[in-house]
Amino acid sequence: MSTNVTEKEARQVAEAAREAEWKLPSFGKELFLGNLRLDLIHPQPKLDDAAVEKGEKFLAELKAFLEKEVDPLEIEREGRIPDRVVKGLQELGAMGMKVPEEYGGLGLSQVYYNRALALVGTAHSSLSTLMSAHQSIGVSQPLLTFGSEEQKRKWLPLVARDKISAFLLTEPDVGSDPARVSTSAVPTEDGKGYVINGRKLWATNGAIADIVVVMAKVPKSEGHRGGISAFVLDYSTEGVKVTNRNAFMGLRGIENSVTELNDVFVPKENLIGREGEGLKIALTTLNTGRLALPAICVGVAKYATKVAREWSRDRVQWGRPVGKHDAVAQKVAFIAASAFGLEAMLDVSSRLADEKRNDIRIEAAIAKLYGSEIGWKIVDELVQIRGGRGYETAESLKARGEKPIPAEQLLRDMRINRIFEGSTEIMHLLIAREAVDQHLAVAGDIIEGEGVDLKDKAKAALEAGAFYAKWLPQLAVGEGRKPGSFAEFGALAPHARYAERASRKLARSTFYAMTRWQARLEQKQAVLGRIVDIGAELFAISAAVVYAQTIASEQPARADSAFELADLFCRQARSRADGLFSELFSNEDDANYKLAQQVLEGRHEWIEEGIVDPAELGPDGGGPQVAGQHDGTSAAAANGAKTPAAAKAE
Repeated sequence: MSTNVTEKEARQVAEAAREAEWKLPSFGKELFLGNLRLDLIHPQPKLDDAAVEKGEKFLAELKAFLEKEVDPLEIEREGRIPDRVVKGLQELGAMGMKVPEEYGGLGLSQVYYNRALALVGTAHSSLSTLMSAHQSIGVSQPLLTFGSEEQKRKWLPLVARDKISAFLLTEPDVGSDPARVSTSAVPTEDGKGYVINGRKLWATNGAIADIVVVMAKVPKSEGHRGGISAFVLDYSTEGVKVTNRNAFMGLRGIENSVTELNDVFVPKENLIGREGEGLKIALTTLNTGRLALPAICVGVAKYATKVAREWSRDRVQWGRPVGKHDAVAQKVAFIAASAFGLEAMLDVSSRLADEKRNDIRIEAAIAKLYGSEIGWKIVDELVQIRGGRGYETAESLKARGEKPIPAEQLLRDMRINRIFEGSTEIMHLLIAREAVDQHLAVAGDIIEGEGVDLKDKAKAALEAGAFYAKWLPQLAVGEGRKPGSFAEFGALAPHARYAERASRKLARSTFYAMTRWQARLEQKQAVLGRIVDIGAELFAISAAVVYAQTIASEQPARADSAFELADLFCRQARSRADGLFSELFSNEDDANYKLAQQVLEGRHEWIEEGIVDPAELGPDGGGPQVAGQHDGTSAAAANGAKTPAAAKAE
C-alpha cells in the first residue's frame, strides 16, 4: 500500500533530511553566490606520501587481477559476474577499500578509491557497479558516518572482506520522493526491536547480498519519535525474500533485486543513528558516495579516448586516416578534452573529500550530474566514430577476427548513469536548492508568501534589504574584468577570468529569477536546470585550470599537454555556458509545458494512430504502469522466489 502525501508534505520531508547548516566553506556555494573562491581549491591539497604508496600498490595488484581473471565477453554472454571474480576481488580487499584498516579494510583515500573504480569499470561496468553499490552507498559508508562503535566493529570487518552489501530504499511506487516510503518498521511490544514489512525495488547487489541497509518508516508512538529510519539487516533473517532478479538495457552482470520483507525482525541495536534520521543518513552518505559514479565515467572517458585515437589513426577512408577528416577530428577532440575535464573535476572533488576542510555536497552532486551527462555524449560520439563497428557487439567483432571493442556496450552501460543515484532532473533540483540556500535564508518568508504572517514578512524584508544592499553591488565588478588577474594560471588565466565574470552573472541571473517568479520559481524546473548547468560548467572550468597547474607541479613532463587539453576543454565549456545563458530567459519553456499538458489530457491522441503497443501483445501483455507494494509478489513466489541465501547458492 502506497503512502499518499501532498506536495508540501513531500517537500517538508526532503527539507528536513538535508543538511541545513554550512559549517565548512564551500566552493560550490560561493560560486552560485557570484564569488569565485579559487583559493578553496587552489593549490590543491598534496597527496599524502603513505596514501600514495598504498594506493599505487593496490592499483597495480588490481590491474594485474583484472588482466588475468576478467573476461568481459563472459560477463556479457552469461549475464552475471563469475563467482571466481567476486571472490578474487574480496581476497584483494577491493570490497573494503574505504573501510579503515582497524576494521579490516584497506583504508584507501577517496582519490585512490575513485581511481580503483575507474580502473575496474573499464574491465566491465558491472564490476564497478558491484563495488560502488557495496561500499559507496552500501553498509560501510552509513556505518562509518553514523554508526556506533559497536556496529562498526560488528559489521565492517564482514563487508570489508567476504560479505556483499546493498542499500534498500526505492519501492515500486517510490523513487525520488522518499516521503511516500511505505515499508514499515513497527517497534515490538517487548522493546527488543522492530518488525519490518514492505517491498523494495532496484536494490543493486540485492540478489546476492549478505548484509543490507534498509530504509523503513517507524510509526510515531509513545517512546518513539518515528519517521523514516535506517537499519542494518542480516539478509539471511527469516522473512527476507528475493522475488525477482531484474534485467536491464546494460550492466548485464549486476545482481539487482526486488526484495520482499515479510515480518522481518530487526534488533534495536541495528538501528543506525536515531529514528527519523534515515533520509539524512542516506543523503549525507551520498554527498561523497556520489563521487563513485563520476569516477566510473572518467574511466570510460579515458578508454573512449584510447579507442578513438587508435581507430581514427588506423582506419583509412578516401586515402586518409579518418582522424584526418574534420568531421571525425572534431569528435576526437571533444572526447579527449572532455576526458581531461571530467578527471579534473573528479580529482579536485576527491582531494577536497580527503582533506575534509570543505563542504563538498554541491561539488559531489555536480560531479555526478556533469560526469553522467558528458560521459553519455562521449560514448555516443565514440559509437559514431566507429560507425557500423560501433553498433556491432564485441562478441560479433571477435567472431569475425577483429578486436572486440565494446562500444555499443559502453553506450548501454553508460545510459543508466543519468538516472542512478538521482536522475539528472532530480540532481538539478537538489543542486538548485543548495544554490539558493542563502537567498532562502534571508528572504524565504518573502518568497514563500503563503502561510507567512505580516510581522514575519516585514522582518524578512528588513533582513533581505540589508543583505542585498551589500551583496548586489559586489556583483557589478570583480577580478574577471582585470586583464592581468589570475596570472598564476599562465595561458589558462583567461578561462579563470571568464569563470569569475560568469559566476557574478549567474548570481545576478538567479536573483532576477527569484524576484520574477518568487515562490513559483520551484515550478520553473527548466530554468533551475539551466542555472545549475551553468554552475556546473563554471566548476568544470575552474577544476580544469587548477588541475592543469597541479599536473605541471607534480608531473612537469606533462605540463604542456595538460595545458593544451585544459585550454580546449575550457573553450568548449565556455561555449556551452554561453548557450545556457542565452536560453535562460529566452526559451520555449512555457509553450512546451502547455503542449505537454494538452498531450496528457488527450487532445493530441490522434497522433498515436497507426501503431500497435508491443507491451500489450502476446499472452503476457498488459499490466499496470507501476506495481503496488504487494502486487504480484504471490505470483513471483509461486514462480520460484528465493531467499537471498538460496539465490546466492545458485
